[in-house]
Amino acid sequence: MLAFIVRRLIGMIAVLFVTASLLFCLMKAAPGDPARLIAGARADPELIARVRAEWRLDEPFIVQYGWWMGRLARLDLPLSYRQHRNVSEVLANKVVATTVLAITSIAAAIVLGLAAGIIAAMRHGTWLDTMMMTLALIGISTPVFWLGLLFILLFASRLGWLPTAGYGDSGIYLPGLYPPMFQPLPEWQRLVLPSLSLALLSTGYFARMTRSSLLEVIRQDYIRTAQAKGLARRVVVLRHAMRNALIPVVTIVGISFAGLLGGAVATEAVFAWPGLGRELLQAVDQRDYPVVMGGVLCIATVFVAVNLLVDVSYAFIDPRIRHE
Repeated sequence: MLAFIVRRLIGMIAVLFVTASLLFCLMKAAPGDPARLIAGARADPELIARVRAEWRLDEPFIVQYGWWMGRLARLDLPLSYRQHRNVSEVLANKVVATTVLAITSIAAAIVLGLAAGIIAAMRHGTWLDTMMMTLALIGISTPVFWLGLLFILLFASRLGWLPTAGYGDSGIYLPGLYPPMFQPLPEWQRLVLPSLSLALLSTGYFARMTRSSLLEVIRQDYIRTAQAKGLARRVVVLRHAMRNALIPVVTIVGISFAGLLGGAVATEAVFAWPGLGRELLQAVDQRDYPVVMGGVLCIATVFVAVNLLVDVSYAFIDPRIRHE
């Protein structure tokens, strides 16, 4: 197991290296002069030349690449073109908001999706199975931004149960849990609607995957043996079949969680959520390339790290994988 983890860590570093290199090349090929963006549209040529020299934009491509990769290896990202602050500081203010949103969304999706998939599998071929899979298909097909607007209209504007948008002014800060540079946790009332609207897409996938995987496992011989011993169907499904059916579901959970960090742009825009996706959208619009590269690398790091955790979790779910 330790050798497997070491191999995966080496592969993870290689993936991040290739991602960082491709990002740098794409940003250098993007239109626009960063020096003119930094100096302003009305800056004179002398100021633009001075800015270009100060930001090392006048050096050859390979020198700029080496400087960028060197700073990245030291976790010392360059300054933002627009905000004139370190990219790490700019993104740190957004990481907590997006992470909290992703965690609550994936938790809600797991609970709802597993419950719907188990019910559909245990009532296979009945109207309950059809209803669950229809709702799952609707959840997969519904655009996230439209669902968010619908939730705002119904639960915030019409019923007045929850706030419409925003992060809240009285968030919870947990001292010692993370550095003071991060913003506090949001108010829970403002977290409900964006979390649910973002969770329903993954809920449909989890429900369909759980149902199909569980139906395949239920047909195995050892399940029929357990039923022949007189065990209740609920015990057979939850205690014996569910554990073996979880492996493909865990794979989808890992991919979905990593995707939520970068795919929450529409939800963050609808609910005015100050997260990483919204910051990246603004950085692309303003051509703030250091923020774009830092944000994409942050998402890529989370993606490969979550996939590593998913692979390791297989060994705890299925002992046969651990022995192999």
